[in-house]
Amino acid sequence: MFKKSEEGISRRSFLKGFGAAATAGVAAATVGSMGVGTAFAENSMYDEEGFTKIKSASHSENDSWLGEAPEIAESEITETLSTEVLVVGCGTAGWPAALTAAEEGAKVLVVERLASATKPKEDIGALNSSLQKASFAQYPQFEIDKKEALEDIVRYADGYVNYDLIKLWEDESGALVDWYQKILEDSGLYHMEFEGGIGTRDGARDKAYATGHSPQKNSSDFKGSTLDALQPYADKLGIEWRLKCNLIKLEQDGSGRVTGIIGQDMVDFHYVRITASKGVILTTGGYATNKDMMNALQPEIQALKICVDGSGNSNTGDGIKAGMWIGARKDPIGTSMLFNRACCLPTDTAGFGTPGKWFWFGEQPNLKVNLNGVRFCNESGPYDYMLHSSYMQPHHTYCDIWDANHQKYAQQFDEVGCCRLFPFDNGSLNNIPMKVVEGMIDKLIEAGYVVKADSLQELADGLNIPADAFIEQVEKYNSYAAAGYDPDYYKEPHRITPVDTAPFYGARVGAWHLTTLDGLNIDTSMRVLDQNNDPIEGLYASGDCSGGFFSTSYPNLFTGLACGRSMTFGRHVGKIVAHL
Repeated sequence: MFKKSEEGISRRSFLKGFGAAATAGVAAATVGSMGVGTAFAENSMYDEEGFTKIKSASHSENDSWLGEAPEIAESEITETLSTEVLVVGCGTAGWPAALTAAEEGAKVLVVERLASATKPKEDIGALNSSLQKASFAQYPQFEIDKKEALEDIVRYADGYVNYDLIKLWEDESGALVDWYQKILEDSGLYHMEFEGGIGTRDGARDKAYATGHSPQKNSSDFKGSTLDALQPYADKLGIEWRLKCNLIKLEQDGSGRVTGIIGQDMVDFHYVRITASKGVILTTGGYATNKDMMNALQPEIQALKICVDGSGNSNTGDGIKAGMWIGARKDPIGTSMLFNRACCLPTDTAGFGTPGKWFWFGEQPNLKVNLNGVRFCNESGPYDYMLHSSYMQPHHTYCDIWDANHQKYAQQFDEVGCCRLFPFDNGSLNNIPMKVVEGMIDKLIEAGYVVKADSLQELADGLNIPADAFIEQVEKYNSYAAAGYDPDYYKEPHRITPVDTAPFYGARVGAWHLTTLDGLNIDTSMRVLDQNNDPIEGLYASGDCSGGFFSTSYPNLFTGLACGRSMTFGRHVGKIVAHL
């Protein structure tokens, strides 16, 4: 029943031209839906006498994923460039780092291994932006206590954090949003909106925070992205670019100070030395598509994920490995951002290599049952809590169940963040409207990923789960909805909704893996730290290649927190390094 199916630069200031295709790593490493199958590393943490053999966080001498820095002969380095501030990787953290350093008067060069920079993510978590303060004046019930917010972030991470980094985000994220908002508005293409709403009420287990800010297009006729606002501003500041250039290793002088990098041109594969007199800022992202790192550091995530073409990222851990090769310390626990927005065929189960489709509707707190047809947790709460709970279930897979009234219930759920399907309390637009999601569901039905049925028996048969147990579970759940009380898992009353009106719908669900969140340890100046917690001079990091902020779980009820952290710290480090 549970068997898997067998089935250069084109703009004025650029150094290299844009290419037609993005290159992901030396060997084009973007993972498609039928990527390499799951293969878990069998690394032990202990030696024969039972003592830990881990020398630095999350890696041992024998971890094959880390390897050693490659030796590049001087004769192979056929090009040399120099700058003051070198930003390696340009996405959510790289953009504010590069723009800010240039604003502060530094000569900035951005190295990016893809054919173009990546646009920043579009939910930006912040405290005390101008938009947020104005909204709170009208809706004081959404106001945020900084102490409570800090402690909740620490709690999500089980304490494996640097408190001062969280405080830095709290203190500077609002100003970051105001700065970014002005760039967008000056372009004439975008404006910023604050997502005013918290969704959770009626004794919810988890508190939500109104932190999200999202760019909104000024015209529906505009088909571009925020890059159309950022790139002209970068050109105006004189930022230089080296695209299709992969980070190979960091270079140091005799004192151990990082002086620059050796990169590799991804067109003709020659090596280039780039020196940076003020500093190197790593904003290379995490390691979500590095199979060896994921198998060794987060095998449980590999078991949960469903591979969806065109989603996630292509980050391969290059910056993290380069830092560790020169002695940087990494976070002790592998951590990922997971959304329950991936579905597989009813004949499949979750796991790396399982093909699937994007399932935006999956985050709604509908009834969810395991492959035995039985409910197993409170469906309302952080996305990855749902997925972590499903790891404890048969084949790490569950079924999402809803009925003909799902549109009414989705509005009643009053969700927050990017899964909200209706405008927020303060009138701000949501990311994707319900009408669009309905179209997505229709396409998934046509493709065989979502089962649509006239009866619960037919739905169970279509999902390949035991009908008797499933029908019994639905009837029990419907009785909870009628009573307005969930004696099993204490779900909020406004999110206990019956499944009693045909047609009925269901899909097998796993994890959409957005990114990894464990990275190189940094201080509040974004300096990368060594094994003794001392800074490695000349080396800085921001974004998902840096650590100290998240662990174990992602607190998604702080809407946009990962993006807000990355952008805030990118701007922070840009100011620091520019003035060295």
